[in-house]
Amino acid sequence: MRRYALRTAVTVLFAASLATAAGAPSSARPTAVPAAHEARQQARSPVLVDCLWHAKVRPASFMLACGDGNSRLVSLHWSQWGPRTARAEGVNVVNDCKPYCAAGRFHSYRVAVRLDHVKPWKKHPRLPHYSRMTLNYEGHRPQHFAKTVTYPLWD
Repeated sequence: MRRYALRTAVTVLFAASLATAAGAPSSARPTAVPAAHEARQQARSPVLVDCLWHAKVRPASFMLACGDGNSRLVSLHWSQWGPRTARAEGVNVVNDCKPYCAAGRFHSYRVAVRLDHVKPWKKHPRLPHYSRMTLNYEGHRPQHFAKTVTYPLWD
């Protein structure tokens, strides 16, 4: 019964977040790289692909846990955005999921972010994107997390 309630809660929260994103006014939606700028962008630097398959350049926030929203990067300040790597400082906001995720609390952790492994984006092969993210926790970090965590990014 408990498992069913948790699954239902996560499904409802995910559906609500999708509905909010779909119904948001265009000024509130995440900005994607316009098609006209895509050709110019490919000659400059890679993009970061988000959960909704939008190409981002220097985003202020980024969702890591697309399915449940239990981990996201916020307050990102980019010091570098280049053809091979990008670097930022920010905060990783993570749900402790205690006693379970729907009842958990979010905690903030300072991180240094590095993007690399540039390759063509499958959706737009002429547009390069960063395919790997490395987080280096500065001080406290979530329980059971290593000081440095590397994630493959979606294509």
